Amino acid sequence: MEITGEVKDIIYQNEINSYTVAEFETEKEEIIIVGYLPFINVGDTLKLVGKIVTHQDYGEQFKIDTFEKLMPKTLGSLERYLSNGTIKGVGPATAKKIVDTFKDETIHILKYEPQKLAQIKGINNEKAQAISESFIENWEIWQIVGYLDKFGIGVQNAKNVYKKLGANAIEEIESNPYILIDVANNVDFKKIDKMAIDIGLPYNNDKRIKSGIKYALMCATLNGHCAVLEENLIDFCEGLLSVTEEEIHENLIELKVKEEIIVETRLEDNKENKSENNTKEINIEDTQKEIEEIIKKVEDGKVTDEKKWIYLTAFYKAEENVANRINILKNSPNIKKIKNIKQELKKLEKTSEIELSEKQKEAIEAINDNNVCIITGGPGTGKTTIIKTIIEMFKTQGKKPVLCAPTGRAAKRMTETTGEEAKTLHRLLEIGKMEEEGSYKSVDYEVAPLDADIVIVDEVSMVDLFLMNYLVKALYKGTKLVLVGDIDQLPSVGPGSILKDLISSNQVTTIVLNKIFRQAAKSKIILNAHRVNEGEVFLTKEQIEEQNLKNLNEDFFYIKEQNQEKILYNVISLCKERLKNYGDYDFFKNIQVITPTKKGMLGTKELNKILQKNLNPESEYLPQKQVGDTIYRENDRVMQIKNNYDIFWEKLEPKYESGMGVFNGELGTIIKINEQDKTLTIKFDDEKQADYMFQDLDQIEHAYSITVHKSQRK
Repeated sequence: MEITGEVKDIIYQNEINSYTVAEFETEKEEIIIVGYLPFINVGDTLKLVGKIVTHQDYGEQFKIDTFEKLMPKTLGSLERYLSNGTIKGVGPATAKKIVDTFKDETIHILKYEPQKLAQIKGINNEKAQAISESFIENWEIWQIVGYLDKFGIGVQNAKNVYKKLGANAIEEIESNPYILIDVANNVDFKKIDKMAIDIGLPYNNDKRIKSGIKYALMCATLNGHCAVLEENLIDFCEGLLSVTEEEIHENLIELKVKEEIIVETRLEDNKENKSENNTKEINIEDTQKEIEEIIKKVEDGKVTDEKKWIYLTAFYKAEENVANRINILKNSPNIKKIKNIKQELKKLEKTSEIELSEKQKEAIEAINDNNVCIITGGPGTGKTTIIKTIIEMFKTQGKKPVLCAPTGRAAKRMTETTGEEAKTLHRLLEIGKMEEEGSYKSVDYEVAPLDADIVIVDEVSMVDLFLMNYLVKALYKGTKLVLVGDIDQLPSVGPGSILKDLISSNQVTTIVLNKIFRQAAKSKIILNAHRVNEGEVFLTKEQIEEQNLKNLNEDFFYIKEQNQEKILYNVISLCKERLKNYGDYDFFKNIQVITPTKKGMLGTKELNKILQKNLNPESEYLPQKQVGDTIYRENDRVMQIKNNYDIFWEKLEPKYESGMGVFNGELGTIIKINEQDKTLTIKFDDEKQADYMFQDLDQIEHAYSITVHKSQRK
């Protein structure tokens, strides 16, 4: 259903997501409209596509699917449009003067003869030009918004497209749809490709091939890679674009010349050829056929150790920045050292309950002697004790430590274990919107420098390339950087494998902790984690008796079962009551179900449904909200599944704080569902609370069960 009319009054508009309830006047009637209307004001003329729905409390409403902003058709509506605040320098009084003076010529004057606006008292030539430019920009942005909607590109990208392409944006896109790959985030290549083919661009058009190459590289980055082997990239592009290898090669060269990609040649082991050389010696008695085959391999590049890796330029620059900044930091002559460190450690051990192993002392001395240092080890090897000791020693010397971690959960845990405030890297660096999910174009963003003598980063295995890039750019020369993490954890969800690669480079002082401490050694979880990393099976009862492992905590149970129904029964019964036999375990405080997959009986989707049914069942006293097939209830465990830099949050205790942004992987609990306000309130595990409009619930999902990779983001 399509209706056209004017916005008469805005009853409600969410400032964050632009969900709007408004009075709308058509030629036939006035009706309440509801839906997402960003940048819409009273007086705007709109064409709406949607349907009539009946709200149980508010009656008949028009629910908007899509909308288009139109130029006002009457002088009255034009005056209201000009006076609604969207045009710089024009208020109600000035709008009335403009419309009264130029009447039906008003739009023409604003667009093409702005100098005539200076006839009106209070408008000089400079202001007239500014009014015209604001009117044109505002209007052109909305033309772009409507046009981009066809590609599934939201309004948040419209201004960026306008800034980069200017007034002729639509014409440029129509002549080369592939330009959207470069000027907008998160575009669907297949939609753009279809439009380009439909308007007649040939399959082997260079613009198409270049965009396909960049799209392929971006796809690789979504899987955590920073670069792609040239041969693999060519194979993928041949399948994606249905063009020849030669055509792809030609466009790779052009992209390299334009510095849109970087090609790095590395010498690497050729395992295939090494195997051949080990099993067969080439000599003059080889047959002519065998010699020809060998010559062909050489010509095809298969008997060489050189491999070409292709980077999007931003990824190469980010890697280069990290390497250069690490070198600058570690080679800085200004090292903030504690004098007589060994004596100071002895004093600390006497005056505190801390008892350090020789390896821990070695780690602390390494941190003291170097501006960049890595501390790595599995669970229970004493990493937290090292962090606490370093903090105390440097604070005693009047130095300022800063603690941080890549996720809210990790930062909260760091605060709890050290007693010092720890922040997420996003908040510490005040990164904000420039690191939108899927975006890679802000590599040169200048972050504010950190006021710190020593920066300690925990859970570094979860830090991706770009987050590391922002961090090292924020550090002054002479600031100590301590990276703490476990290389046996899953790599970061984002591109890169920072911790592993820095250790492998042998360029950064690294202390490997491999001794499990007495207290930690009582945990079967920790003992078995180390056994798995060493390629061994879980501890058996016989081994526990043989090794005289007494007083082990009953915190690890291995149930060997292959039948899915029985596995499901075990999961439910363990979560409901069985674990309470071994400790004060409450599902909503202490238990998290983790599974490898989303699909199937034991995937997150089905597990979440059945765990909710058993742990937080439907009740007449428990408010709930259904969205599609999903039912959300108060007390549900949920997870944010995409970065939202615009959502407002606040903490009520221990002291009031507020801010913007909830990030992918943050866990929380629904504490309130408000049908009247159409909101759902989530309290996250770091104590912040945020309100979500019902229409935004696609940003969260149940978290009774989460995937292994999502658990890494917590």
